[in-house]
Amino acid sequence: MKKSTKTVYVKRTQKDYSLSFKLQVVEQIETGQLDRLSAHLKYGIQARSTITSWLRKYGTFDWENLSTVSMAKKPEQRIIELEAKIKLLEKQKARAEHLAERADKKVIIFDMLVDMAEKEYDIAIRKNYTPELLNASKKKKKKQ
Repeated sequence: MKKSTKTVYVKRTQKDYSLSFKLQVVEQIETGQLDRLSAHLKYGIQARSTITSWLRKYGTFDWENLSTVSMAKKPEQRIIELEAKIKLLEKQKARAEHLAERADKKVIIFDMLVDMAEKEYDIAIRKNYTPELLNASKKKKKKQ
């Protein structure tokens, strides 16, 4: 004989929620693990407004000024955050150096290709201005 295991929705009351439970739900919402609706459904909390009142009461969001309150961080937490930021910046720097090196190599290759094309087809691709021509072209631009 099999017993059916159905989960029956039990209506809860405000008295059912311990302070530690409320703080746990608030922390999960503030860290982004859950949103209000999913917390409401997951824990069987009667109303989403209950969660909102917990967020106002126990959360770190300043509801009057509509901004997050910066909690004083422990030096160890600050060090860990700064080390993570340093690693990120080092990665970004390495990537930028790689791209700069690659761009330099491209310039060299394009320069070599232009040299080869000039020799192969016996045409002047680059504009070689003599100082007199360079000064004359500048004067023309100023007159216009």
